[in-house]
Amino acid sequence: MGKSKGDMLQTFEVKTSAKTDLIDITRFVQEAVRKAKVTDGICIIFVPHTTAGITINENADPAVSRDIVMMFNKIVPNQGPYQHLEGNSPAHIKASMTGFSQTVFVASGKLVLGTWQGIFFCEFDGPRSRKVHVRAMKVEE
Repeated sequence: MGKSKGDMLQTFEVKTSAKTDLIDITRFVQEAVRKAKVTDGICIIFVPHTTAGITINENADPAVSRDIVMMFNKIVPNQGPYQHLEGNSPAHIKASMTGFSQTVFVASGKLVLGTWQGIFFCEFDGPRSRKVHVRAMKVEE
């Protein structure tokens, strides 16, 4: 892959306000693509935290995010026979379930997402100040 002028790592901060929350970051990722001046290629979004993740899901109805958080908390309860001394094992487990990166195609300078899709930062050990790394790049065939 050839490196273009806009082909760089960008970082933005997400301030979370709840223990567990999904925050729509689509517009920040789209802005990173614009700044990178990538018209056609891919965009990689990476969360460098072990108690936070990234996912793509519906962003039209906020009830979907609330339902996802509710089920995460049901599947991985805050209290359990966890052995991690720091006390945030549920956050580590939930983050592993979502994953720490997503790759999205870029076409005509826009993220290629479905009509109802958005990119969500997943907080599992908040509230905190978190980082998200984005790299948009051209892909040569």
